[in-house]
Amino acid sequence: MNDALTESLQGFVAAARRRLSEGMAALRTAYEARPHTGNMLKGRAKLVDDEIVRLWHDCAMPADAAVVAVGGYGRGELFPASDVDLLILLPKAADAALQGKLSSLVSALWDMGLEIGHSVRTIDECLVAAADDITVQTSLLEARLLTGDGRLFELLNSLFRDGLDLRTFYKAKLLEQEQRYARFNETPYALEPNCKESPGGLRDLQMLGWIARAGGLGRSWRDLARRRLITGSEAGELRNVERFLQHLRIRLHLLTGRSEDRLLFDHQEKLARILGIEPTATRRASEVLMQRYYVTAKMVMQLNTVLLQNYGSVIFPDRGAAITVNPRFQVVRELLDIRHEDVFEREPAALLECFLLLQQRSELKGMTARTLRALWINRNRVNAAFRARPEHRALFLQILQQKRGIVRSFRRMNEYGILSRYIVPWRRIVGQMQHDLFHVYTVDQHILMVLRNMRRFTMGEHAHEYPLMTRLIIGFERHWLLYIAALFHDIAKGRGGDHSTLGMADAREFCTQHELPTEDTELVVWLVEHHLTMSRVAQKEDTSDPEVIQRFADTVGDERRLTALYLLTHADVRGTSPKVWNGWKGKLLEDLFFATQRLLRGATPQAALGLDDRLEDTRRLLRYHGLRPGVENTLWDHLDPVYFMRHSAEEIAWHTRLLYYRSDSPEPVVKARVAEDEDGVQVMVFTRDQRDLFVRLTGFFGRMGFSILDAKVHTTRHGFALDSFMLQDPGQRASYRDIVTLIEHELAVRLQQQGAPERPARGRMSRHVKHFPISPEVSIRADEAGRHHVLSLTAADRPGLLFDVASVLADHGIRLHTAKIATLGERVEDTFLLTGQALNQDALVLKIEREILDRLQT
Repeated sequence: MNDALTESLQGFVAAARRRLSEGMAALRTAYEARPHTGNMLKGRAKLVDDEIVRLWHDCAMPADAAVVAVGGYGRGELFPASDVDLLILLPKAADAALQGKLSSLVSALWDMGLEIGHSVRTIDECLVAAADDITVQTSLLEARLLTGDGRLFELLNSLFRDGLDLRTFYKAKLLEQEQRYARFNETPYALEPNCKESPGGLRDLQMLGWIARAGGLGRSWRDLARRRLITGSEAGELRNVERFLQHLRIRLHLLTGRSEDRLLFDHQEKLARILGIEPTATRRASEVLMQRYYVTAKMVMQLNTVLLQNYGSVIFPDRGAAITVNPRFQVVRELLDIRHEDVFEREPAALLECFLLLQQRSELKGMTARTLRALWINRNRVNAAFRARPEHRALFLQILQQKRGIVRSFRRMNEYGILSRYIVPWRRIVGQMQHDLFHVYTVDQHILMVLRNMRRFTMGEHAHEYPLMTRLIIGFERHWLLYIAALFHDIAKGRGGDHSTLGMADAREFCTQHELPTEDTELVVWLVEHHLTMSRVAQKEDTSDPEVIQRFADTVGDERRLTALYLLTHADVRGTSPKVWNGWKGKLLEDLFFATQRLLRGATPQAALGLDDRLEDTRRLLRYHGLRPGVENTLWDHLDPVYFMRHSAEEIAWHTRLLYYRSDSPEPVVKARVAEDEDGVQVMVFTRDQRDLFVRLTGFFGRMGFSILDAKVHTTRHGFALDSFMLQDPGQRASYRDIVTLIEHELAVRLQQQGAPERPARGRMSRHVKHFPISPEVSIRADEAGRHHVLSLTAADRPGLLFDVASVLADHGIRLHTAKIATLGERVEDTFLLTGQALNQDALVLKIEREILDRLQT
């Protein structure tokens, strides 16, 4: 008990603590006798309301102050062990006497046994905090006066509502959800999900409520149905899934006696028994429970997607003209839309075609709500007759062979029930749990994670994470066959028997039905059979024994199979859990790979595919220009594999000829040359790395009127920046040859001066962008190694865009390591590899994303 409390207050606290305990016991008894979520949640909120109001008056708080419930408590709902969030609203800053009273009040609340989250603010302070922090803004949306000055509360409410920018709020909540999803690897199918925060959890439903409140769209699912934002049946489904998740969370709190929202293995069986779930002949009660949870989470995510899109249509009512894609589909507001309600009935092939179009058209962000509804309603049209049609099989293979969007398409097909109907064995593994020490996903989600990892090997923005994998897969002919192997490698889990052997039959049937050549079929089937072999040999056998390596080489047979198995094994191990992969396992696999490669080649193993040839070509170019052998080594020793992978042999040779004799140059080295096609200028900058370097470079080029078509930014091992840019003058105001020397001289002088960055003129937006706007997207995510963050952005191109982005990063002390800048006509798709303390805090990451979005939209 706090010594600062008076004796009478201590007596009040003791009585309040007893009343809260007895009241909660009564609520629990009533709930267990007749489980009703509303009675429990509203009952506990009312119980806490009464005690806070009593305490407020007992402490003789000023009549012109108020105590306000915010957050979930503001909604009038409190889970058994949830925090109690309060705002103490004052007309002016508290003096010393009032501060003492407030301290006693808060101490008493804690001593009553409540977990308090509180803030003490004036109206102005509330408005400033809300403007700076989306979390504060969201909590004030649900503010509810408990007691005190009602006029003061109404004034806050009125000013807050007047200042609320619905469009900004909507975009911020979308970003917040994306960030939350990323923390859970974009999947609700973890084996120990968080029923509140995971994708498909209660937070998804709460977010829908927040946006509805902010936009005045309604306060219940029935309200949203009346406004035709959802159908009546969808409103019923939302209430059902919400009730199930609420029951689950209530039971978790009661079971653990604390605010525990994770469905840990420790609790799953107990929860199943409490909920009256019985085991079946083949599944434990906990597995039945979790299967139900996954179905619920899947439904939540589907309805969340539909409602968010419909919210967007209301909040951004300028629908724009529909752009026809073909007789079946059109584009509406960057979303794929069916042109007729019965498209899937008349032309079932469209059930696959829609996923293919999402891959092929980079401007598309998803499907419209009515398209998703129609897709879900017509999913059962994918039947035996559908699967037998050659054109449908060809479409499915096309989806596997696209350059982008493969993983997203398969996740969507899984979410909407298409995948389990097209690949029949898949339906057995949807939501199937894996009870072992390393898998943290259900079987279907693990397979999709392996597919994601395999895809990442092919993507330049992830080359820093998997340099060897990237080089290998780039040199692997028809690498999409590895995606098929990934899809089938664990598809027979849970059937009993050896899942590798059983999966071989499924894989062979698929390949045969899709008329793959015999050689490709045998590779896929072999990979499914042996997908555990390499990991087992690397981790459990003595790979220093020549006989072990020889046996493994005999199993593999040739280098193509070795490379394929190495790629699949790497992707598979990484796909079990973020915590399973480590450098040690990677080194074991890599050593086994190279040792086996040496045996298969009959010689010392060579560098990974692709890079060797590039380096040899580079050396030939250097010899051609008269440089003696080995002269490049001093410079090359300072460069990492990512540099060599991202530059052509000709570019590496150009850099080497300019730098081999001054790899520690105290002065900046700036060189420029006209591009081979005479349609731009290539610039190389080599200087000791310095603060805001990228900002200054982009500012310099912007002030000269150049658009940056491409940029490759690298930091050498000895602390130098080696950056290269491809520039273009949109106005073609001068001959490129005439300005090469000017760029070299002026930029070198500015780098030596190390002055403040110079902001380029913003310029005018192109007519094309005005009439066909591109909604900017910004995402900052940690890479799997946890050492870097990857910033990805998409936006309409304009002068000074890169300067604005680089400035935001510099303002937050974020260091840029590498950048891949792609300008595609009026559209830019940029990727940056970053480090910095700010990136370790979710709130700051969200703030940086919002600041970049603000810059992109101005």
